[in-house]
Amino acid sequence: QVQLVESGGGLVQAGGSLRLSCAASGRTFHSYAMGWFRQAPGKEREFVTAITWSGSSTYYSDSVKGRFTISGDNAKNTVDLQMDSLKPEDTAVYYCASKTYSSGTYYLYLQTAYDYWGQGTQVTVSS
Repeated sequence: QVQLVESGGGLVQAGGSLRLSCAASGRTFHSYAMGWFRQAPGKEREFVTAITWSGSSTYYSDSVKGRFTISGDNAKNTVDLQMDSLKPEDTAVYYCASKTYSSGTYYLYLQTAYDYWGQGTQVTVSS
């Protein structure tokens, strides 16, 4: 059983910063990549960013590129999301996800390609 636990959400003013963390555990945990997705009220869950463990390649949605930074610690099975210059439209529940196997870069952007999910953490950006 793999468990992903997010932390670090909260309320911040526009222009501020937050750092989210995701800790993975499980006796047989194996992951090719980790991703962050978010879901705003009344909207579909969308891709935010992903990182592959081998080579630490990173991928970002256009809406967060240049403002968010994903990083990972393979030894600790943790992934962080540094969010700077936050905007009210970044308000959402943020989910951490783990993708077990490699299947091409395209699939890193698809939530259906991820095998395990955390419960989510709320990020609220006030204007």
